Amino acid sequence: MSIEPSSAVPVLVLAVRDEYAGRRWAPPGRHWPAQPSAVGGLDLVAGGTWLAVGSAGAGGEAGAVGEAVAACLLNGFGTLAPAQARQSRGELPLLAVRGGRIDRLDLDRYDPFHLVVARASGVRVLSWGGSGSRLAELDLPTGLSVVLNDGPEGMAENRTASERIRSLMGARAARFRARFETAARPEPLPDAVSTGEAWGAWLPIVAGDGLPLDDPAALVQRREFGDGRIWGSSSISLLAFGPAGVRYDFGPAPVEGDGDWRRVEAA
Repeated sequence: MSIEPSSAVPVLVLAVRDEYAGRRWAPPGRHWPAQPSAVGGLDLVAGGTWLAVGSAGAGGEAGAVGEAVAACLLNGFGTLAPAQARQSRGELPLLAVRGGRIDRLDLDRYDPFHLVVARASGVRVLSWGGSGSRLAELDLPTGLSVVLNDGPEGMAENRTASERIRSLMGARAARFRARFETAARPEPLPDAVSTGEAWGAWLPIVAGDGLPLDDPAALVQRREFGDGRIWGSSSISLLAFGPAGVRYDFGPAPVEGDGDWRRVEAA
């Protein structure tokens, strides 16, 4: 996340989805008849999404009614919900973009998560570590911020016990924070036609920055953890929030070329 209140486009979000390769999904669209204004990728297993874009309704999270908002879900670490009562976390981004109150849910029914809620006025992260924990809320500061499965800047109350996973997340965050800090910050205005024109110096970095997929610091990655299953990056989303609303660019991961990107019509 890049937050610069003085910019013409004050909030930029890069979201890389990592998932097991066998989990089926569909690219962003209006997949939910009961919520026709919501746009996002569809998890074909549970029916929810990892990232949704919409317009906040009345009575929800702080922000103006009708304001463009996006919500991005990351799995967290902590106590899992009881299997017989478990609710899919994929419904949470949809709830957030229609202005629903996450803090009013029975959170004991959800596995741990971090939910990033972004709009032109700022970015808030809601973190849940499972039964016995509390819902933590954090407004991200001006500048660059990184949200991992270990929470904002890897500092959630509940974090992974795996040294290998912690090391991989840390290497990824450190390299790409440095890369984005030295690259010219784009201002993806709505009249920019192509993804390349809109995102400028960020785009080659977002596409992987030339690192092999198995590099410890790779942003776009592919891992084998020894159980026969493949874990890796399946898609990349770029969101820019400004006075005119939100610009949403989407591509598969890994991105093979500029033609892989498409602009998604959103709120």
